[in-house]
Amino acid sequence: MRNNDNGFSATRRLILQGAGAAALVGLGSSFGNLPFGFAPANAANDKYPDEAFKAKSDADAIKALYGKTAEASDKVKVDAPEIAENGAVVPVSVTTTLADVTSISFLVAENPVALVASYKIPAGTMANVANRIKMAKTSNVIVVVEAGGKLYSATKEVKVTVGGCGG
Repeated sequence: MRNNDNGFSATRRLILQGAGAAALVGLGSSFGNLPFGFAPANAANDKYPDEAFKAKSDADAIKALYGKTAEASDKVKVDAPEIAENGAVVPVSVTTTLADVTSISFLVAENPVALVASYKIPAGTMANVANRIKMAKTSNVIVVVEAGGKLYSATKEVKVTVGGCGG
């Protein structure tokens, strides 16, 4: 411990804690400006898609989420196993060569609730998404990509042997 002339004693630990706290305050104030931030710039326009996440069929979920239907495209690639040994954890990813992608959604046709996940993609971001999804039983995994105001999709059947959200 070191004392200076005015009686203040400072330790190395105390100085490092103060510097760390100051850095966290500075970092916390910048989170709102990040494209994936905790407070999106257009938060007033971003509404959680309740109805889409309650839809029982994939067509109803797509309509609730986007208000239109998707067309199949070879520019959307789904990577998923042909056989999932455990339906509780099925790795699925999507890549696309489409420009101006604004969202990517994962749906499972035979799940009790079809929409599994939906991502908003910030401008200038590489539109590749990976996730682990839960599947009730053997089903088509449908990926919908919104790009340039249009919807594109790709489908892959995944056979589930055990587990999943069906029991």
